[in-house]
Amino acid sequence: MASIAFAPQLSADATAALAGAKGNLTGRAAKARGQAEDFEAMFLNSMFQQMFEGVGKGPFSGGPGATIWRSFLTDEYSKSFVKKGGIGLANEVERALLAQQEIR
Repeated sequence: MASIAFAPQLSADATAALAGAKGNLTGRAAKARGQAEDFEAMFLNSMFQQMFEGVGKGPFSGGPGATIWRSFLTDEYSKSFVKKGGIGLANEVERALLAQQEIR
């Protein structure tokens, strides 16, 4: 005897609710990833600033403008590192953020 598969039909409202929940989950994951990458960039920026503390005056004579320029440089370095894959910190932060959302 052949078995007949039963596939329940969902109402239009239920289908829309499920699609919204899936979209919300995707939105949460994307937001968590973005926050994790921002955190990694902030961490790397701090590390780069510490690294440049010991560097001499450089091409801009070490005035207040050079200090501001250096902060922009470290910010761009950190964003570039994260865009290329970072140091793996974003992956761990993202995992922790998503795990915290599951607990609630």
